[in-house]
Amino acid sequence: MKYQSTRNQHTQVSSTRAVLQGLAPDGGLYMPTQFPPFDWQSVLQKDAYGMASQILSALLPDFEDMAALVKKGYAGKFETEDLTPLVPVGDQYVLELFRGPTSAFKDVALSMLPQLITAARAQEGQKEETLILTATSGDTGKAALEGFHDVSGTRIIVFYPDGGVSAVQKAQMVTQSGENVCVCAVRGNFDDAQTGVKQVFAACGEKDLLAGKNAVLSSANSINIGRLTPQVMYYFKAYADLVKAGRIGVGDRVHFVVPTGNFGDILAGYFAKLLGLPIGRLVCASNENNVLTDFLGSGVYDRRRPFHKTLSPSMDILVSSNLERLLYLLSGQDAAYVAELMQQLQEKGFYQVRPAILEKLHQEFGCCWCDDDATKKTIGTVWEKYHYLCDTHTAVAWTAAEQFRPGDGAPVVVLSTASPYKFPAAVLAALSGDASGDEFAVMERLHAKTGVPIPKNLAGLRAKAVRHRDVIDREDMLSYVIEKAGEAQW
Repeated sequence: MKYQSTRNQHTQVSSTRAVLQGLAPDGGLYMPTQFPPFDWQSVLQKDAYGMASQILSALLPDFEDMAALVKKGYAGKFETEDLTPLVPVGDQYVLELFRGPTSAFKDVALSMLPQLITAARAQEGQKEETLILTATSGDTGKAALEGFHDVSGTRIIVFYPDGGVSAVQKAQMVTQSGENVCVCAVRGNFDDAQTGVKQVFAACGEKDLLAGKNAVLSSANSINIGRLTPQVMYYFKAYADLVKAGRIGVGDRVHFVVPTGNFGDILAGYFAKLLGLPIGRLVCASNENNVLTDFLGSGVYDRRRPFHKTLSPSMDILVSSNLERLLYLLSGQDAAYVAELMQQLQEKGFYQVRPAILEKLHQEFGCCWCDDDATKKTIGTVWEKYHYLCDTHTAVAWTAAEQFRPGDGAPVVVLSTASPYKFPAAVLAALSGDASGDEFAVMERLHAKTGVPIPKNLAGLRAKAVRHRDVIDREDMLSYVIEKAGEAQW
């Protein structure tokens, strides 16, 4: 099975090469030329490690000894060997994806990506250092730093929007230790940082700007297929847990509601469906930056709109990169058509898909959005009714699930993407608590009010020294990367 660019059907590579490169040379995203035959029912009998191994082996077939890579990626890093526990809350279910080392769902993928890149370097015979570039809206950054710090043969630069992440998210990144890590704020929003990273890839690829620096670029964002594919596992895990609990039988449908910004998390669910998992609707839950909700309803993607800073900052995104992969699939792998749409988005700020694609979108996906007031109300209501504490992003998804209500008796699973302690001020304020002062004091007050334990990785943040203070303009990202690539030590 080969991987090809979403923008050029003639650009085809192995799965190991796709993971190493991250982004295709033409700016497209790598996708499998076909989804392999897959015995999805046999996966349900395995534990989380076994599920991950079987799914990743199917999607990334060129990697050797995937079971060993999975064990090295996950063992001892999560609060439970279950990795992603499913919790009943009222008449719905919450899939807790934040039980990893940085208390965010990105840990599931970013515990694996360093193993995949290290293995791919060895198999491909790459001698140069892999320089990871990552833009983050809050959670990817710390998870990537945690996964890659001091990993031999790699260095990583994380860019985050200055003033666009929570105080806890920022503290997680700027205190990160490791001789191979660098963190830099970008003046602007996440879209500025993400666009800047893509432009660095394009410029370095076109002009060979890293020549003589013993470095080749890769990415830890979900534009890298090695970041996206590990996320498929937890959809199977949730389904298997529902079967074991007697809530469904094998073959019954399950609906998933996903808080969505860059479209990677929900796309992993669509991958699971293409592998055979009986998923009903995948509901895209958005905050006030509801560009995806509008697109899924109308078929028009239009980024020419106000950018809102919300209580769910990891979803404050107007250009959702992974949507390109979905367009590639729904268009029948028409790379020329996808390239045309992406050019329209870049040049005009919008595009409109064919009616046949819009019909497929309506068949597969639902969409809902809510503003900050609804988010806060949901946090308070869920705590009062069920004594379950959720973060702002999970609250957006819960609100969407309440609006969705399919009426077919199938269970609804809400993906919970972060610990409430990553956004303590917003969560405590929603519970009518005193959210004044710094977020670490607020964290303690939230714990005192609810009794919900603070994750160990967050509890000690306040005492850690700040190690990364760089702040640059988006226009300076290319020169920054070239300068850092040339430094012998960071």
